[in-house]
Amino acid sequence: MIHFRPLLPSDQALLWHWLHVALWDPPPAPPRPLAVLENPSVRIYAEGWGKPSDVGVVAVIDGMDAGACWMRLVPGGQGLAYVDNETPQLGIALDAPFQHKGFGKPLMLAALQAARVQGYKRVSLTVHSENPAASMYKACGFVRLGLRGTYHLMATASAEPTDPASPSPPARYP
Repeated sequence: MIHFRPLLPSDQALLWHWLHVALWDPPPAPPRPLAVLENPSVRIYAEGWGKPSDVGVVAVIDGMDAGACWMRLVPGGQGLAYVDNETPQLGIALDAPFQHKGFGKPLMLAALQAARVQGYKRVSLTVHSENPAASMYKACGFVRLGLRGTYHLMATASAEPTDPASPSPPARYP
C-alpha cells in the first residue's frame, strides 16, 4: 500500500540519498560516485531542505520510505531545468526495490498537487534522452521544451495534475 507524507527538513539525509539515485545515466553506466553530491551545481537541489518555497512528498510503501519527489526554486538561471525564477525544478527518485512497479506516477502526481497547493503555476525538470521515465513524465502532463545537452527540458503547462484520480496532497509542514 502506498501513501504520501511531506518531505521534511529532518529527511535531509534521505534527500541526499534520493538526489544521488535521481542522477540517472543510461546503462551500462554505473551509479555516479557519491562525490558528485559535493558539486555546487548538484547541491542546489537539496542543500538546506525546508525553505518556505520547497515542496516535496515522500512515498511510503508498506511502511517504508521508498522515494521522494521534490522541487525547489533555484533563481538566477541556475540549474539544468531552469525556466524562470517562478518555476521550481523537480527531482524524483525511488529506491531500486520500488522502481518499475507503478509507484512513480502516483508519486509525481502527489508532488504536482502539493506544488499547486503551494501556488506554483508550472514545474520543470530535465530527463536524459535515454531515460524510459520520460514517458511517465509526459503522462503526468510534462511537455518537452528543448534539449540541454543530452537532457530534455520538460515542464508542465500548469502544476495541475492530468490524472483525475490523483492522490490528495500531504499536509504542508510548518
